[in-house]
Amino acid sequence: MSAPPPALPRPGPAIVARPTTRTRLVLHVVLFATTALTTTVAGAFWEGLDPLADPRLLLRGVPFSATLLAILFVHEAGHYLMCRRHGMQASLPYFLPAPPQIFPLGTFGAFIRIRSRFPHRRALFDIGAAGPWAGFVIALAATVVGLQRSTVLPTPPATHMIELGDSFLTALLTRVVLHADPATVMLHPIAFAGWFGLFVTSINLLPVGQLDGGHVLYAAAGRTRLVPALLIAFLVWLGLRGWVGWLVWAAIMTTLLALGHPPTDNDLRPLDPGRRLAMWATFAVFVLTFVAEPFRILP
Repeated sequence: MSAPPPALPRPGPAIVARPTTRTRLVLHVVLFATTALTTTVAGAFWEGLDPLADPRLLLRGVPFSATLLAILFVHEAGHYLMCRRHGMQASLPYFLPAPPQIFPLGTFGAFIRIRSRFPHRRALFDIGAAGPWAGFVIALAATVVGLQRSTVLPTPPATHMIELGDSFLTALLTRVVLHADPATVMLHPIAFAGWFGLFVTSINLLPVGQLDGGHVLYAAAGRTRLVPALLIAFLVWLGLRGWVGWLVWAAIMTTLLALGHPPTDNDLRPLDPGRRLAMWATFAVFVLTFVAEPFRILP
């Protein structure tokens, strides 16, 4: 006679290890500290210094780093606080360091993870617009403060160097604060970081997909492809005539447009008049901060 097979243990529920709150907090701190280091090194590089050869030169990169990190932090804090206001779950900001030798800012930016669905289009608008507006205010203040510390040259520089393009806003600020032609101004590191903050604001406000501008557009008009399609065509035209980077962004926007924007739980709830006014103001910020040719290499 053969013995019966041994009883096999029944499989229990799968146990998935989730990071603890303390582990996640350590990750946020480590990423922030690493980004602070890489942006400080980047700031020193922009000053024409090599802090890798002499670590004492890192101090020269602090003004750029501190300003840029403040802009990124306040931007993400705007998203986070508005998520909490609407009862949605969101993570603390994740900062993304980047090798300064490869990516000259020393960071790929920052983001938060939103773990809840948007309850309605009003919440979507509040969360989407809060980040750019918060970062815009800090970048605007940094640009003004930095311009006051910048140097006006008698003539535009004739050496081989990278020249930053101007948006309507930065050109106006330069003339108001310094009474000078923007082409003759050598930016202080704080103004340099402010310029990047305003430029990143315009990139975030591109009205497509799940970019902040895409959230604002969906909250205002629902599913629409006309505005993103027109902007993609405009970016292709700009890329062919000037900065080739716009061709890359046109490709990214095309992908985001194809992916679409997920609906909210209540798409039928429209924006109220106050938010509609804020929507037009948000797109005005996009126009004011948009730079047709962000970077030019002087011969």
